[in-house]
Amino acid sequence: MDTLTVHLIDDPELAEGHFTITPVADGVELRGGPFSGVIYAAQELLKRCGPDLNLSQLGDAPISDGPGMPYLSFWTWDHSTNWELSQIGHQEIGVFNPYQKPPGGFLADYKRLVDFCSANRIGGVVIYGFLRDSHGGIEAAHELCRYGRERGVRIIPGIAIGAYGGVYWEGNHRFNLSTWLKSNPEHTAKMSRDIGFQIADLDFPLNFPHSDYTMTACPSAPETMEWMEQAVTWLAETFDIGGINIESGDYGVCDCDRCVARRANEAEAARREDEYGDSWSHSDMAANFPRLYRAAKAAKPDLWIYCEMQWDNLVEPVAASEQAKLPPGAIYQHTANRTYWARLRDTVTAEFVASLPTQPNVLRCQFACQWNGDGRTERYAFNARSFADMCQRGHAMGMKGLTIWGEVSAYNATTEIGYLAFSRFGWDPTLSWEEFLDRDVAPLFDSREQADRFIAIAEEIDANAQLPLARLDTLAENALAEITNAPPETARRWLTLIERITQRRYMGH
Repeated sequence: MDTLTVHLIDDPELAEGHFTITPVADGVELRGGPFSGVIYAAQELLKRCGPDLNLSQLGDAPISDGPGMPYLSFWTWDHSTNWELSQIGHQEIGVFNPYQKPPGGFLADYKRLVDFCSANRIGGVVIYGFLRDSHGGIEAAHELCRYGRERGVRIIPGIAIGAYGGVYWEGNHRFNLSTWLKSNPEHTAKMSRDIGFQIADLDFPLNFPHSDYTMTACPSAPETMEWMEQAVTWLAETFDIGGINIESGDYGVCDCDRCVARRANEAEAARREDEYGDSWSHSDMAANFPRLYRAAKAAKPDLWIYCEMQWDNLVEPVAASEQAKLPPGAIYQHTANRTYWARLRDTVTAEFVASLPTQPNVLRCQFACQWNGDGRTERYAFNARSFADMCQRGHAMGMKGLTIWGEVSAYNATTEIGYLAFSRFGWDPTLSWEEFLDRDVAPLFDSREQADRFIAIAEEIDANAQLPLARLDTLAENALAEITNAPPETARRWLTLIERITQRRYMGH
């Protein structure tokens, strides 16, 4: 064929992310579901046929594919998302941090992250701190949305009801919470406890310094919710976003008379017995999320609207009667720390998830990151097995997606393999671990045997906070031996692991 035509067809009859590839008389037809399907089809065509588009590799039958878990997202804070590694200002943890990178750092980080998501069929990126004057404000947000849309990746700003800075996280803007409360102080939340929370699986206390970032509005005040509804409408109408992640805020609740009366149910009352037990409220969400959901959908019907169900309560729901008021069609996100996931994975059934008043449902992994562990960060650990497990078991439970932390660059090889596991098992939850290693991990190294050696060393240092110096020396020597004559990318992967080992050696454990 002298001239080959590639027909690109956006087909609303296909589910999002699904695609077909069909040889036709003058070339090939790529038909894809909304937002990302055509992009995934083009990637699959190049993968199968090469850059010269040798269509004989397709055979005669149409190729059809689509995600087993349709809602796959990375969760991020702007200040601790480090994908452009050559710039100053990297941070590792925190929720109320100032932005310390150069103004262009936001787009530099997130464009690299979007590129990875697009190449690996990860549908969305949740961003807390999406709008901040110090990293470009409205102009940078527009550019990131454009960049994501062109690559089939949804940009999903994160907000909270009366908390977390409002829609405009930081800046002198009418939809910034601090700016609004300074003009409307009568709507400030009445907090009977200091701000904060503690995660049971995290081996050190968290710090929540007071600042403009931690200001909170009363969610029972009609004026607060009118302002929030206007803000969400503005966000959806102004930017070409792909969704919104909405939570109730998790560092304290308002204790005014109206809020206390609304939360007067046994389940929420029981939580107040813990020091940080009443740091968030399902009643607040049930009263106010439907309003914000309707406002966002009216502006952009195709948005993914995540409703954060907060932590570790899937099988012991807090305020279950309130949850029943939440609208169908939002994406209900159930967050699990490591200990709680160990309970869920062996007890929750598909029948249980199908019976929930909230539909559809997804999981969020609140471990394999900086928010769980023994004082060492899990950001750079070998987390691939955890992500594969959550995809496989979550799919068997009837969960429609998974959200994991995506702040760390895939430059780090353990992180890279973890993200690939998230992508591959999220797309095909029936994939086996051995198939994943053979098909996706072995090509990153010289052989499957070398990949197995890499994983064995990574898992040994992850499992042991203390190792004898002689053992660390041996592990470093073994890893260094793999670099001889290795191509640059294989060498890079081993070097990121060697850096972790030699850092441990330098610290004496």
